[in-house]
Amino acid sequence: MSKVVTFNRTGGPEVLEIVDVQVSAPAAGEVQICVQALGINRAEVMYRSGQYVIEPEFPARLGYEAAGVVEAVGEGVEGFAKGDAVSVIPSFMFNQYGMYGERVNAPVHAVVKHPENLSFEQAAASWMMYVTAYGALVEFGDLQAGQNVVIRAASSSVGLAAIQIANMLGARPIALTRTHEKHAMLMQAGAAAVIATAEQDMVAEIMRATNGEGAHIVFDPVGGPDVAKLTQAMAPQGMFFQYGALDSRDMLVPVFDILGKHLTLRGYELFEITTDAEKMARAKSFVTSGLRSGKLAPVIDKTFPLEEIADAHRYMEASGQVGKIVVTVEQPVFR
Repeated sequence: MSKVVTFNRTGGPEVLEIVDVQVSAPAAGEVQICVQALGINRAEVMYRSGQYVIEPEFPARLGYEAAGVVEAVGEGVEGFAKGDAVSVIPSFMFNQYGMYGERVNAPVHAVVKHPENLSFEQAAASWMMYVTAYGALVEFGDLQAGQNVVIRAASSSVGLAAIQIANMLGARPIALTRTHEKHAMLMQAGAAAVIATAEQDMVAEIMRATNGEGAHIVFDPVGGPDVAKLTQAMAPQGMFFQYGALDSRDMLVPVFDILGKHLTLRGYELFEITTDAEKMARAKSFVTSGLRSGKLAPVIDKTFPLEEIADAHRYMEASGQVGKIVVTVEQPVFR
């Protein structure tokens, strides 16, 4: 028997239950993992509360990221063996797989051997944020050395990942945050400049921080009316990536900014990378290289034990974290 997290109705963190289940042997194309750590993501909060892109099927499982040790492999699986230290890249939906548990089965395409210099907690904190940022900035944005990238909600795990990737490529990351409270932390995290959007003139400060060039790429999980200010501060041929909707109000974009500067505005999501084999391979290579070299180093804000999974979700909902929230799973590993 193995403990897993499930829920039988949508609602607040209190709907999460830890139950004992018999985990089946891995099917063809699956890897069974003895989990040591889980990464917590906003998508899981939305799914639990009934606000995600798919509806839960009860009893529902959830969880995109895990790190642990291979316990068994299904038919046709190559390249993995019992005892391998692995982590999981989000590339499936919650009605297919859920990683919140002591033992879980995952599709082999989502499993990767992470660099040996990472702890299980660091490995569980890596793939969602780095692949999300990689896809927009590198795969689609082709970010180059010397270019300016404006990163909204920069203290989030994905925002910090984007700062690190920009620095890895020699670009200039401009961090946006609501107030000056996180200024020092974001500068220490590698931002070239930090702008407090609720306290400063966003357009003027972005232009100042970019020496009048404007942003070549904007990476935004918020949206809403302030997108109009961001397009004003973009460089000609700039690219705007919308990868979330923390502000669900309509975006108001001046048409002459788009026409006059030949801007590209597009919606973007992680699954554009993780459901395409070639793009996924490039993402794995880029992120693994960065993690191994230390140029990419996951920032963990706080850890919770599995028994406090509901508290981990409450902490996520409070939106005060800087970096990743991780849940640890205390259980013996036989390698």
